Amino acid sequence: MAGKSGAIRKNLLTMARQYGTPLFILDHKRIRENYRTFKSNLPRVQCYYAVKANSNQEIIKTLFNEGSSFDVASYNEFMQIYEYIKHFEKDEKHLYIWDKIIFSNTIKDRDTLRKIKRYRPLVTFDNGDEIRKIKQHCSSAGLVLRLKVPDIGSQVEMSSKFGAEPGEAYELIRQASDLGLDVEGLSFHVGSQCINFDNFTAALEITSEIFHDARKKGHRLNIIDIGGGFPVPYDSQAPRFEKLAEVLNAEFDRLFPDDIEILAEPGRFMVATAATLVTEIIGKARRDGKIFYHINDGVYHSFSGVVFDHWMPNFNSFKQGKREVCAVVGPTCDSFDKVSLSVQLPVNLEIGDYLYTENIGAYSIASTTRFNGFDGAKIKHTHNR
Repeated sequence: MAGKSGAIRKNLLTMARQYGTPLFILDHKRIRENYRTFKSNLPRVQCYYAVKANSNQEIIKTLFNEGSSFDVASYNEFMQIYEYIKHFEKDEKHLYIWDKIIFSNTIKDRDTLRKIKRYRPLVTFDNGDEIRKIKQHCSSAGLVLRLKVPDIGSQVEMSSKFGAEPGEAYELIRQASDLGLDVEGLSFHVGSQCINFDNFTAALEITSEIFHDARKKGHRLNIIDIGGGFPVPYDSQAPRFEKLAEVLNAEFDRLFPDDIEILAEPGRFMVATAATLVTEIIGKARRDGKIFYHINDGVYHSFSGVVFDHWMPNFNSFKQGKREVCAVVGPTCDSFDKVSLSVQLPVNLEIGDYLYTENIGAYSIASTTRFNGFDGAKIKHTHNR
């Protein structure tokens, strides 16, 4: 049987019976391992966890204790980090925010900018209107210009919504500087779950040209933010992160001086492999010749990544038996709530049996809803060292 070992499956069953289902099990040992893998393979890179991937407070606590920095998209995400530094002395607190938090959402509302002004935050931008808004409401900020770069083949593409055209980059840097704002550096994002490493190399080439041109013209840029997109091993076909790291390290040395800071914003990479979901079969029917297993979780809940993240879910059974192509659908009354129509599962599964799904830590419970009045999965944290 594919999936986890017998001992691990037994433990999942025990936990499901003890705590009920759907049960979302977060493995903090794996989160720590992922963080350390990232740091050891990219020693020049400061790691800013992208909170949007999974904003569970316990994940933030684990990564804070590991020494991670954080990429936030909103004031509420910022306050999740602030929880751990609110007791710091004023100068220490401001230094932490400046050095370890970036607002990577290129468009920020005025109220958020007013709230964070006193902290002198690092923020991204990609257009002239945002420059003027930052000047008016958060002139203390350090700015990072986000560039539009190739994202072909990434699971979630970004360039259609974010990023300044490279040809407009210097003019935007000049505009910000003319208004008295400090442009600290450049950023890009090659798209989430990027399996095309050429996207990274092309983006670094584009960024390098703009970086060196701006420096020659007197703008002291000192930050390069390479965003996220680092591949997760969802299956055996996914390229290895270690191979990408070799490419990136070589390009850093070739294209940029040693005196700059290099940032990255991994989200999926940190948490995707750190969670397993156990669901219960609540209904079974044969429709047009295909078995439909109705489970107590769906696309409006932990499987929201099927809709928002273009994720292909996996299902494993605890029972063995003759297998055929089945459908797995969610509990709501919406016909849209189909998790997958092509899952190889045993045909002898019954109501009350369990399924489990691996690598569901990213973009899952982060975007869950309470549609139809159904509660989301119970979350159980494990911290085995």
